[in-house]
Amino acid sequence: MMLVQARALSTAAALVIGTTTAVAQPLCEPIIRHIERTAAGDAASPLFLPSYERGEGEAALPPPIAQSAFSYDNALAIVALVSCGELRAAQRIGGAFLSAMSSDRTFTDGRIRNAYRAGIVQPGPQPLPGWWDDRQQIWAEDAYQDGSQTGNVAWVGLSLLALEEATGDRRYRDAARRLARWIADNALDQREPGGATGGVAGFDAAQTPIRWKSTEHNLDAFALGSWLTRDGAEPAARKLVTAARPFLDAMFDRASGGFRMGTLPDGQPQPDNVHALDALIWPLLAVSDPPADWRRSLALVKARLAVAGGYDFNGDRDGLWTEGTAQAALVERSLGDRPEADRLLAVVERFRAPSGLLYATDRERVSTGLAIGDTSKEADFFYFHRPHLGATAWAILARTGLNPFTGRKVD
Repeated sequence: MMLVQARALSTAAALVIGTTTAVAQPLCEPIIRHIERTAAGDAASPLFLPSYERGEGEAALPPPIAQSAFSYDNALAIVALVSCGELRAAQRIGGAFLSAMSSDRTFTDGRIRNAYRAGIVQPGPQPLPGWWDDRQQIWAEDAYQDGSQTGNVAWVGLSLLALEEATGDRRYRDAARRLARWIADNALDQREPGGATGGVAGFDAAQTPIRWKSTEHNLDAFALGSWLTRDGAEPAARKLVTAARPFLDAMFDRASGGFRMGTLPDGQPQPDNVHALDALIWPLLAVSDPPADWRRSLALVKARLAVAGGYDFNGDRDGLWTEGTAQAALVERSLGDRPEADRLLAVVERFRAPSGLLYATDRERVSTGLAIGDTSKEADFFYFHRPHLGATAWAILARTGLNPFTGRKVD
């Protein structure tokens, strides 16, 4: 299918692959095995990877996530596999996204859903995750997973650009451009200070616009737009850059030295004492020319989110978030502190499951303070001590030094 394109490696991509595969191989191999388990003997077809495996002592995953291949995790896996030199594996996931964009069961605008059903992609619309609800005697789906959030759409675009750079296959760039247009058409907000809203939420027949704006989502959109505009004029991509950058500047709180999480649905900023690790440190990776003052955000992380040798998701310090600690390792490496990056990675890599994937947390449950979706009435988004594709992919990126927002080495 697309495997012949692997011979069209760019010089830059070949350099990254040739110099980073060995150091990351202990983390790359578990993702390859994860693909083999998911493919069940099929060695070539496109596929989506399950985001989680069963945790210690679990007979099965909870039904709402048992079949879930979250788009963010699968996008991260693509970039990590590119960094590992595993282009055929990366292209299998990339092909699944191309198929999903071109054959959604309801929409024809090229959007990406927040999650798909894990497994081999068959011709036709890719099924979404779901489960049989015995109590209601219905096939149930999750409103969040059926929606399309701006950050997830942008992350898939970034992963496809990484594939395009590694293989020379222009279909990936064309798909990334389409995703940038979707964000520009559906999420850009005229309310001050600009930026992009959260996308759309809900089931197909009743999807509604999300009114809040996320610092993290705007970083993702900014990075997608920036990457697309490197080689020429891209009107939709340029819109993302010009809309998101003022928003990011506005979210930096000079009093605390950190980034606010974003805005509430009414446009008011989130409180300055409500933190999310990714929103605090991703600006140092996603923006190529960050103001020097933004480095204070890392100091805030160290003062308020440090726990057990690494970092929590938020400021309640109820446990270590493996994925975020790996993100911090990549940031430290990008800022020239390789010893601290290596120390953080050594902590992260202790949390290895028997399958080789990394556990999402160091304990049974870690809170985020966030709600899973717009219909949630409480902070019900938790990370659990389960093997996690996304955490493993971030550790690979930190180990190889590949910046997923730019496709370039940080050192």
